[in-house]
Amino acid sequence: MTELVLVRHGQANSHATDEESYDRLSDLGHVQAGWLGAHMQQTNPHFDRVVTGTLSRQAETARAMGYEITQQDARLNELSYFDLAKALEDQHGILAPQGPTEFATHLPEVIDHWQQDRLGGVSETFGDFAGRVTGVIDEFATTPGRTLLVTSGGVIGMVLRYVLALDNAGMSRVMLQTLNSSLHCVRFTHGQLMLATFNATPHLDAPDRIHARTYV
Repeated sequence: MTELVLVRHGQANSHATDEESYDRLSDLGHVQAGWLGAHMQQTNPHFDRVVTGTLSRQAETARAMGYEITQQDARLNELSYFDLAKALEDQHGILAPQGPTEFATHLPEVIDHWQQDRLGGVSETFGDFAGRVTGVIDEFATTPGRTLLVTSGGVIGMVLRYVLALDNAGMSRVMLQTLNSSLHCVRFTHGQLMLATFNATPHLDAPDRIHARTYV
């Protein structure tokens, strides 16, 4: 049986308004990743390979967890939300969200327009994003052993869309609920991918760490 353990990066710069300034961990993000690494060392620390995307926040998370990165793969990089949101505003007049409540309704609109190829001039089509994410998952699903994949919320949403045959709304709900530094486990067994764990945060379960559960 092959096991893929996906980790969403720790909290990044939540006040960012563009992709570049978002791409670094906050102080809390480093702490979240360190706690997760300590938990894994106490439970099941071994991985045959540790793979991250090429984004800084993903690599920083793996290192803060205490793992040496085996390889980096750009297919694990996040979707370009800020670019998609700007295209949605410029081309359809749908304004960018101003807070968490607005974001919860804005994200499904972004995904719907993107999936229907109604956002022109963006850096990546929905089909290309889906193809690269499912491609990397298929590759590691047929690679024997246990793989740690440190990635981002949109990628995890696409993985679960693929594994569970979700629609746009289901994928959006997954993305909205994916916590920073959360654990997700997918196993390749009986010739197919199976979801074993979603959004686990055992390193944040203690009462004095509840404050460290973050989504953005």
